[in-house]
Amino acid sequence: MPVVTITYLQQLSSAEMRPSARKLPQHARIERAQQISAEFSRFLYQSVGSKLNWADRLASSREQWDATLRRAGSETYVLYQDGVPKGYAELVTEVTEAQSEVEIYYFGLFPEAIGQGLGGLLLSEANRRAWELHTRFEDLPPVGRVWLHTCSLDGEAAIPNYQARGFSVYDTTAEETEVIDASLDLWPSS
Repeated sequence: MPVVTITYLQQLSSAEMRPSARKLPQHARIERAQQISAEFSRFLYQSVGSKLNWADRLASSREQWDATLRRAGSETYVLYQDGVPKGYAELVTEVTEAQSEVEIYYFGLFPEAIGQGLGGLLLSEANRRAWELHTRFEDLPPVGRVWLHTCSLDGEAAIPNYQARGFSVYDTTAEETEVIDASLDLWPSS
């Protein structure tokens, strides 16, 4: 089995955020998906992750997927351009002691949107929304940490984008991982 390097990054204060200086291109918007369905979430996950070997959630039942989406402190933001999705960010919150910790659980762009500067814009918005998340959920304590992880199967721009937005590496691990074709059930084989 191949060895995959997993890199964990975090911010411990909203003052560490460094938003992208770019502006959204014309006909683009980032929108919170209110009451997102498990089907739309899975579509986003597979569309972004199909070339990146994202397969960890593919075995989840609809009920398991939906339970993650319905947890207090879970939100999904979708980047649209010319009316079609181009990427997304999914936030999931855990409460530890007296603070909320928000994980940018999934984040990425559709393959055709990579290399256009959209990743920094989407990450900036997800990061801002993560730090404000407790203001939208009355039972959550203030956010004290925003974190995420990436791996060596992700695109080469992932870590530089996270660091450019103010995230710092706090841990790196390596593990043997079965690499699964994440495009399974997305398209028939050709």
